[in-house]
Amino acid sequence: MTKIFYVEYDAAHNSHFVFDIPEGHDCWLLVITQTPAQFWVDGELKEYPAHSAVLYQPKQKIYYRACSQQYINNWIRFESDEPYVTETALPFGVPFALDDPEYCHKLFQLLVSENSFSNDYRESSIDCLLRTLFNKLLESYFQDEITPQHYNLLKLRATIHNDPGQHWSVPKMAEILRISPGYLQWIYKKNFGISCMDDVIHSRIRLAKEYLIHGTHTVAEIADRCGYHNVEHFCRQFKQLTGYTPRNFHKHTRSLTGRAEVSSLDSRHRNALNKMPLPHEEQNKYGNHRY
Repeated sequence: MTKIFYVEYDAAHNSHFVFDIPEGHDCWLLVITQTPAQFWVDGELKEYPAHSAVLYQPKQKIYYRACSQQYINNWIRFESDEPYVTETALPFGVPFALDDPEYCHKLFQLLVSENSFSNDYRESSIDCLLRTLFNKLLESYFQDEITPQHYNLLKLRATIHNDPGQHWSVPKMAEILRISPGYLQWIYKKNFGISCMDDVIHSRIRLAKEYLIHGTHTVAEIADRCGYHNVEHFCRQFKQLTGYTPRNFHKHTRSLTGRAEVSSLDSRHRNALNKMPLPHEEQNKYGNHRY
């Protein structure tokens, strides 16, 4: 069970801000910075960049302070007996860089909302959000390296996956990130294990499959919606990735759906037959035994 004592996002302080609790809290404290800050680590003050996270366990010394004109953070003070908290692999009192700070910020906003109202599923929702937050923290902590372009690359990739039908090109993506096309291709593949244009193509084909399975659009309309000006080029890339032409894929998925429906009907039919009482002479033949 988890109980939140207080949670806040975008908490802003001036340059003189200091948080000093020598004996620590009686509960857990999680802090995520949005600006640089100094933390007491291993007996000395060390400066850490924005988008750092630090978890303090109960009774642990807490000391951090602003080191710029303004200090902004998200923080939550809570108690929990859940293993994902009490047995976490995260370090205590040592800040580490966040892999996806925007995602974590949204989770804090949702935690504030859930904690502010007495909804029927409040406790369950808070637990789910906090579990997700700790999962994101673990992903960040075990990340090998977070490059200066990492956060911008995450935004770019999310935009590609959300709207693959845009007219994406390497120069356009490089311009968004304000880096050279060659560097973009190298760093994108290093971060995500796939080239930026292959990511675009896979996202487009994934969207096309959704239209073919659940929509009523023609192949030409689907090609256009997925960012293709040439239908033949779309069909060629679709077959390279799926092994089917768009039309054959549509027929194949429809036949599978039809078979599943028939199978479901057959199963219900068999169940109904099994529940029907045997005729009187059949009952006598087989007796009253139960098998």
